[in-house]
Amino acid sequence: MAPRSNSQSASGGSQSDGSSQSSMDPIFHILKVIPFSFLRPPRLRLKLPSFSLPSPMTVFALVLLTYFMVVSGIVYDVIVEPPGIGSTQDPATGSVRPVVFLPGRVNGQYIIEGLSSGFMFVLGGIGIVLLDLALDKNRAKSVKTSYASAGISSIVIAYVMSTLFIRIKIPAYLR
Repeated sequence: MAPRSNSQSASGGSQSDGSSQSSMDPIFHILKVIPFSFLRPPRLRLKLPSFSLPSPMTVFALVLLTYFMVVSGIVYDVIVEPPGIGSTQDPATGSVRPVVFLPGRVNGQYIIEGLSSGFMFVLGGIGIVLLDLALDKNRAKSVKTSYASAGISSIVIAYVMSTLFIRIKIPAYLR
C-alpha cells in the first residue's frame, strides 16, 4: 500500500482525532500552551464546605416573604417610586384628608395600598395552610378545631377585605 500524502493525513487525522485541535485559533493555542510550559499550577488542598439544608419552615418563610413582595408590587414601587400615601382636599370644608387607595387607576398604586393588598393575599394563603394543618389526624380535636376556625376566619377576612379594596379602587366594579 502506498503511504498517504500530507493533505490526506491532515484531513483524515482531523476527523478521527477530533476537530477541536485542528480548527483552534493559533493565537488561542499559543495562549493556552505557552504559559503552562514553564508554569505549574499549585497543588491546593481545598475542602468543600460542609453545610446542612435549611429547615422546611425556613424555606416556607422565604417563599412566603417572596410571595408577599411580588403580590405587593415591590418591583413597581422601586421602579415608579409612588408616594406612600395620597391626599385629597374636601371641596366642602377645604380640609386635606389622606387617601390610601389610588382611585380609578388599576395599573397604579400607593405604597401602602400595595402592602395592604399583599398582606390580605398572604393572610388568605396562611388560612389555607391552617386548614391543611386542621386535617392532621395526630392532633387533638380542640387543636384541630382551633386551626380550622382560624383558617376559615383568615380566608373570610382576606376575601372580604380584598373585595372591599377592589370596590374602593374601582367604584363601579361588579355592580
